[in-house]
Amino acid sequence: MTQEIELFYDFRSPYGYLAFTQLRDMDVAIRLRPMKILTVMDKVGNVPTTITCAAKGRYARADLGRWAARYGVTLNPSDMRDNDGDACSRAVLAAGTPAEAGAITLALYRACWSEGKTLTTNDDILSAIAAAGLDAAPIAERIDAADVVAQLDANTEEAAGRGVFGSPSVFVGDTLFFGNDRLDFVREELARLEEAA
Repeated sequence: MTQEIELFYDFRSPYGYLAFTQLRDMDVAIRLRPMKILTVMDKVGNVPTTITCAAKGRYARADLGRWAARYGVTLNPSDMRDNDGDACSRAVLAAGTPAEAGAITLALYRACWSEGKTLTTNDDILSAIAAAGLDAAPIAERIDAADVVAQLDANTEEAAGRGVFGSPSVFVGDTLFFGNDRLDFVREELARLEEAA
C-alpha cells in the first residue's frame, strides 16, 4: 500500500520548490496543502528573517544554488515579493484531481523559480498553467471561488494549529519535518512505519 505524506507549502518559498522536486520522486502519495505562509508565521510568532536580515538573505541565495545544483534543478527566480502566492495556491486548490493539483504545483513552481516568470495576476498564473500543457479553463472558473478561498484559509489555520512555522513542512502521520534538507528523515520515518506495519 502506498504511504501518504502531507506537504504544507507556499509558492513564495524556493525551498518548498526544491523539496517538491524531490518528493515527487518518492514512492508516496503527496497530499498537497498549500497555505499562506506569512499568515502562518504571524500566527506562530515566526519572522521571515531571510527577508529581514540582509546577511541571511545573501547566504540563502548561495545555499539555494548549492541545493539546486545537487538536485539538478534550474534556479532562475523571479522576485517572490511580486508573485501572488495566494492566487497560485488557489489555482492548486481549484484543481479537479490530486494529479492535476500536482501538475499545477510543478508548473507554477517552475515558472516562479526556474523560468523567472512573475505571476502577479490570475492571468499570469493561468498562462503559466497553459504553457505547461495543462487545461487552464477549469482553473480560471474556480480560482476565486468562495470554497477555494475558504480551503486556503482552512489549510493556513490547520498548519498553524499543527505546529507549522515555515515552508516546506512535511507530515508523516503526525510527525513534522521542516525544510528540504530534512527529506532523509522523511524517508527514514516512512521506512520505519512500513517495517512496523
